[in-house]
Amino acid sequence: MNAFNRLKSYLDSQVLGQPALTEGILLALLANGHLLVEGPPGLAKTRAVNALAQGVEGSFHRIQFTPDLLPADLTGTDIFRPETGKFEFQSGPLFHHIILADEINRAPAKVQSALLEAMAEKQITVGRHSYKLPELFLVMATQNPLEQEGTYPLPEAQLDRFLLHLKVDYPDAATELKILKLTRNEAFSQNSEQPERISQADIFAARKALLQIHMAEDLEQYIVQLIMATRRPELYSAELARWLSYGASPRATIALDRCARAKAWLSGREFVTPQDVQAVFHNVVRHRLVLSYEAEAQGIDADQVLSEILALVPVQ
Repeated sequence: MNAFNRLKSYLDSQVLGQPALTEGILLALLANGHLLVEGPPGLAKTRAVNALAQGVEGSFHRIQFTPDLLPADLTGTDIFRPETGKFEFQSGPLFHHIILADEINRAPAKVQSALLEAMAEKQITVGRHSYKLPELFLVMATQNPLEQEGTYPLPEAQLDRFLLHLKVDYPDAATELKILKLTRNEAFSQNSEQPERISQADIFAARKALLQIHMAEDLEQYIVQLIMATRRPELYSAELARWLSYGASPRATIALDRCARAKAWLSGREFVTPQDVQAVFHNVVRHRLVLSYEAEAQGIDADQVLSEILALVPVQ
């Protein structure tokens, strides 16, 4: 655990003013999931995943998603070798351990589908053959909420594949000053201090340790009731029922369990508390809801709906 705490400290030192982002990256790493990060440009989203790659044993690749991208640009393709008279598979960037899918909503549906298979099945298919991806495989996708022209919004089915949906915003004035000094110091010193890398074996061992974290049956019931409130909101509030068209899938229940365990494990506890569940609830569920037209007309967003659910569902 000390290794992961050191990694968290390193991420916080490299990405100033974004503790929720650095914690979300670690939660995704420990819970064996992928994360979608949404925020304006220039908020160190790319820097954060670069810093993670420096602290974890494995390879890293950044993919800039554009409208002219093809599925083969992600997966790789079969190349004909004249000297042998045979086709040979040339692997693409998805065969790295940590992937940054930058501005994922700028690529067309075929490219998004290729990434979806990789995220869901940890394999890619080219022609008649399927190829396994590395056991350690983490995708961090980013979206820019400011520019929607020429984008391809992710369908609900693909959004559901992400373990977490993080929202990042501009830092305050004090943090901005620290960022200014940090970049200036980095410009003077080319050789920045590198963290001690966490081995893949340690990551897999930590993932198994999460499963041994104690979670009371009442707390499991609480998790289920939180998700059920998104599907049967009329049982809790008529107003809540008017805001929701579709609730979260069973993937949300599984993700909430895993992330709450990871949160407890990072805190050095051997048991999960209701506060752990509540702390990760918004990031786990916000992208899995479909709000009604009435909610959108009233300016109600997913975070307001989820806060209302936390207020209405009693802790078991």
